[in-house]
Amino acid sequence: MHSKRLTRRQFLRGAAVAGVGLAAAACATPPAPAPTTAPIGAPTVVPPAKATKDKIVVGMARPLSGWNSTVGDAAFRPIYETWIPRINEAGGVYVAEYGKKLPIEMIIYDDTSDYGTTARLTEKLILEDKVDFLWPASGTGFIFAQAPIANKYGYLLITAEGGATQIKDMLPSLPYVFVTLSFSDWYQLPVLADILSAKGAKTAYVTYIADLHGIEYSGVAGIEFPKKGIEIVGSKSLPPDIKDLSPVIKAAQASEADIFCCFAYPDQLMPATGTSIELGYNPKAWVGGPGINFGFYHTAFGPMVEGVMGFSCFARGSSPALDEMADILYKGKPEDIQDWWGHPFYWASLDIWKTAIETAGTLNQEKVRDVIASASADKPLQTVLGPTWFTNGLLAKEAHMGEIGQWVNGVYQVVGPTDKATAELVYPKPAWPTG
Repeated sequence: MHSKRLTRRQFLRGAAVAGVGLAAAACATPPAPAPTTAPIGAPTVVPPAKATKDKIVVGMARPLSGWNSTVGDAAFRPIYETWIPRINEAGGVYVAEYGKKLPIEMIIYDDTSDYGTTARLTEKLILEDKVDFLWPASGTGFIFAQAPIANKYGYLLITAEGGATQIKDMLPSLPYVFVTLSFSDWYQLPVLADILSAKGAKTAYVTYIADLHGIEYSGVAGIEFPKKGIEIVGSKSLPPDIKDLSPVIKAAQASEADIFCCFAYPDQLMPATGTSIELGYNPKAWVGGPGINFGFYHTAFGPMVEGVMGFSCFARGSSPALDEMADILYKGKPEDIQDWWGHPFYWASLDIWKTAIETAGTLNQEKVRDVIASASADKPLQTVLGPTWFTNGLLAKEAHMGEIGQWVNGVYQVVGPTDKATAELVYPKPAWPTG
């Protein structure tokens, strides 16, 4: 079921991940349920006995192969492959409607890292397989493609990998969709601008992958940086299949900007890092992501990553619950599998899903969705993040345990916002080690 072309080790030898593009799908609000009250004078109909149910079937279209498989393998996949066995070993999810715990069974199709395939498989899971619940595809563009389909059929969708700068304004019309991951203006780049300006940064050079993700991040940087007195002195888009980044790095170097930003994916971040080292380009802040947050980045470059910044949610010491989660996921395992940005959000999304079903006492999509939608600061759901709720379909900022990370003494630490930092921001960044 989980066949794939790339291993993480193969990735570090040169396999690449391309960016995420935009796939549009029509939005539709799910139809209202048919009335259940019989007309006056109609004969009383006794409903049939509820069918026996022995499992909860969950369906996913995931990138088991193709350009997106490396991110999928490092991000949500380790979470569901760890979380599901733990729940099933305890008997499953308790559903009062059936008076028992039901184990989770997965149907996973390979979307081959293709947007159209994701859309088709999502409808197949709903209409043909008739799964009890959908779990998410991987990536910003894939969320953009999948969310309207899930909402159209009244299927709850709690997302994993992928931001929502473009889709957030659509969320009021997508009541079945809830976005868990932090992203550009929710509220990574406002925090990045704040902590760097506090250290005296005045200028920035921005590179970005020419897709939905990169365009979003570069656009938000263009808004948030000037608010803090940081001038963007240069900007360059990168095609997903770029091979030689030396002209881009040389242009950034010539700009003498305090901050270098590479809003792209590992396929661009890895050569951008290597080229910066080769050319001796050492700005006061080197910021990239997603990719800097993964253990495989440190595995690939070792001590060279010291001072490099990216996006984050937690570090060791953020909370006892997150330390326990890190032990479960990482202890005794290769560093490659670590993800210091997304993993807590994805784990929390499954905690939310389970709690909502058990609170609703049913597998009815609408009722489970209503439990999630009604959570608030005063009545939160409890997850690995602590008290958790959504604000207009986005995971509340208050539930984020961090926004910006930095490699400090070989450990990926939270350095922003300052009230959630596990280490002080190192600025200027140390020079690339030699030898």
